[in-house]
Amino acid sequence: MSDWEDEYDGDGVAIQKPAAKSAPIERKMSLDYRQGQNVHFGVRRCGRFGSEGAANVSGEGSQSKWWRDGGNRGGFAQRRTFDNLKSDSSRPVTFTVENAVVGRIIGRGGAKIRELEESSGAKIKINKGDYEGEVAIFGQSAAQQKAKEMIEDLVADGGSRFSYGMKHYDGGSDGVRNSSVWSSAELEAAKVVSAPPPIDWNTIRENKDKYEELKWKDLPPLKKKFYIEAESVSMLSAEEVSEWRKENNNIFVDDLKEEGQKRHIPNPCRSFLEAFELYPEIMENIDRVGFVKPTPIQSQAWPVLLSGEDLIAIAQTGTGKTLAYLLPGFIHMDGQPVPRDERGGPGMLVLTPTRELALQIETECNKYRYKGYKSICIYGGGDRRGQIKLVKGGVDIVIATPGRLNDLQMNELINLRSITYLVLDEADRMLDMGFEPQIMKILLDIRPDRQTVMTSATWPTGVRRLAKSYLKNPMMVYVGTLDLAAVSTVQQTVLIVHEEEKKSYVFDFIRNMLPLDKVLIFVGKKLMADDLSSDMCLQGLAVQSLHGDREQCDREEALKDFKESRVRILVATDLASRGLDVHDITHVFNFDFPRNIEEYVHRVGRTGRAGRSGAALTLVTRDDWRNAPELIPILERAGQEVPEELILMAERYEKHKREKDLCNPKGGHERGGGRQGGGGGGGRRGAGGGGWGRRDGGGRGGRDCGQHWGF
Repeated sequence: MSDWEDEYDGDGVAIQKPAAKSAPIERKMSLDYRQGQNVHFGVRRCGRFGSEGAANVSGEGSQSKWWRDGGNRGGFAQRRTFDNLKSDSSRPVTFTVENAVVGRIIGRGGAKIRELEESSGAKIKINKGDYEGEVAIFGQSAAQQKAKEMIEDLVADGGSRFSYGMKHYDGGSDGVRNSSVWSSAELEAAKVVSAPPPIDWNTIRENKDKYEELKWKDLPPLKKKFYIEAESVSMLSAEEVSEWRKENNNIFVDDLKEEGQKRHIPNPCRSFLEAFELYPEIMENIDRVGFVKPTPIQSQAWPVLLSGEDLIAIAQTGTGKTLAYLLPGFIHMDGQPVPRDERGGPGMLVLTPTRELALQIETECNKYRYKGYKSICIYGGGDRRGQIKLVKGGVDIVIATPGRLNDLQMNELINLRSITYLVLDEADRMLDMGFEPQIMKILLDIRPDRQTVMTSATWPTGVRRLAKSYLKNPMMVYVGTLDLAAVSTVQQTVLIVHEEEKKSYVFDFIRNMLPLDKVLIFVGKKLMADDLSSDMCLQGLAVQSLHGDREQCDREEALKDFKESRVRILVATDLASRGLDVHDITHVFNFDFPRNIEEYVHRVGRTGRAGRSGAALTLVTRDDWRNAPELIPILERAGQEVPEELILMAERYEKHKREKDLCNPKGGHERGGGRQGGGGGGGRRGAGGGGWGRRDGGGRGGRDCGQHWGF
């Protein structure tokens, strides 16, 4: 036991006093400071050490050398007089060590120096200088020598010979040995297991194909081709096919096979019977639902998919892409050579970005029942345990969001090896939401010879990369144009307003709504969705809100109320911009402009669906001026009126970009403020050369570069 024990003064500061067996010693209780030195006294401490493991020490005079914890906040100070430390010791042993090894001697939180003191019986102090640290060892000569040798060994070999127990330390030349020696059984038990050899990633990459082949070597057979072309389709001439595609929204089909001769592209099926004459159950379902003829994307996608080819289907929202891949998927699963009860898992997987879209696809699956296939919807926010139970009970079709499916996959709660028909629905939206890592992990466990369908409303670089990586020689069917274009059945109106005027505009709009009108109001933030819907409730309006922070049951209830017209006003974030299939939405109101022009197109596409007409009203403030140059072509292509103010806004923004490049050739933040610009700024946008600038230029850099950028 140590000759010292802790007590606390009236301020809660720990001090050292002799144990009861020692004679009482008077000690000084004042705190003096020795500036600029880090000192460690090897005594039992209360409190915390700083980042270097040593405490900041101060004091004047030989009778009052103190150490104090100077590291983390709230640490206790400990005090001990130099005379007390020195009382039953011989002359201290001192030597120097490099500053680089001081931390090794002290250890994390002082652990190593305490270990050294306990094992040797000496007290150790370290003064760290500019280049070297001075080590002072106090105590009996044998203890000093033992501590010195331990420190030298520690510095020499990095401490590998010393465990925290220090049971096996051999003092060296003076023959001093720790009284507790490990037995042979303890030594055997304490043998360190050698670390596993490092992973040779180069070898793994070189043998990737071999490992892939081993993983999939025992796959059951797979059948993809189920299409027999109807006589009326095969008799169409090339001119007739071309004319029909042109008349049906400019359908364009391309073979993306990179090598070899291009394949024959199947002619379109102009009626349901031409596509599914051989599948009477499909025809019964279509007749029951009451569809008259297929949409353009369906007419061309069905022959391609039933022929067994991978497909990229690009079309605007509301054009029937869901049914375009579901019906061929039913036929594909039914035609597999392996019986359903022997597959060991689902045969069809549909990955989709949002819960709402997943639930909607499940509804479509249930509407077109085929051969008793069971489907399940897996999504975050739902009952995870219930979803797992349904999967284990046996399902044929899984409709899932990537996050939750990846969760079940990584925990080996679902078998993806049995999937033979894969759909990546709304691929561009999934990439926008950051799901690419989860998608890549999911696809690793799906057989590589599967049939894959990818649908998208746009064709950005990310979608092209995903298609090239995970589809094999696909065909592409797109309706209209690969350029962004809002649907032509929607009348689009753009109003330039001030931010503070937005609420009055939306309430004026609601007051002028007709009894059967139904409006979807888009906002940029969840908080604004709650705020706006609350304001409407206070005015006695029936309204629902939809955003990601609401509980899943509340989201489903809000969507159901809106679909069934119990409420005719839905305030939503971009969560509802895709996959929300409500056919009777008459108006879209963009309270906040979307984050990019693609989302604008998707928002507008929520109305004017299924042959109906619709209207979209968009409020634009000067904060949205960067979107003006991209919005104008969208309006022009759809034959809409372009406000003169919007054209001027676009011109000012283009001029702003040119002048910003001249003032800040290295680039910088669009809103970057004075950090990138050449001067301070008045106000939140007066940002020197690198910011937006104000009308008055705000600051010197703003006057030089920003005076023409404001409104």
